[in-house]
Amino acid sequence: MILVSACLAGVPCRMDGKDKLVPEIKRLVDGGKAIPVCPEVLGGLPTPRDPSEKRDGRVFSKSGKDVTAEFIRGAEESLRICREHGCRCAILKSKSPSCGLGLIHNGRFDGGLVEGNGVFTQLLLDSGISVMTEQEYLSAKKEIET
Repeated sequence: MILVSACLAGVPCRMDGKDKLVPEIKRLVDGGKAIPVCPEVLGGLPTPRDPSEKRDGRVFSKSGKDVTAEFIRGAEESLRICREHGCRCAILKSKSPSCGLGLIHNGRFDGGLVEGNGVFTQLLLDSGISVMTEQEYLSAKKEIET
């Protein structure tokens, strides 16, 4: 079983109330091969919500509110779901303060990126769960199919 960011499976749970549908990932969920989660929603944040970015090891909303506790709570609940379903890998939304892998928004809300992982991604990696972005998944899938 694979864990996936719910927004990639078409769930309108992003901060703007929209999704980031990747049809190939939705097919995994529809086919019973993947479980969707949104750590931010599971942490108690509403949809829509103020954008958040990670800075200096904490997560702040654009209005300046420290939402680190919500991000940690959501990451822990998402990890519980991951373990409950026996997931050994995850496909997560790139650049997200929760789910980003390798590059995340820089905390200045200017579109810039910095090296780092989202809160949930780091928890998964620390727990021995492999993580890839949606772009990495699509590239690997294309390579396998050719």
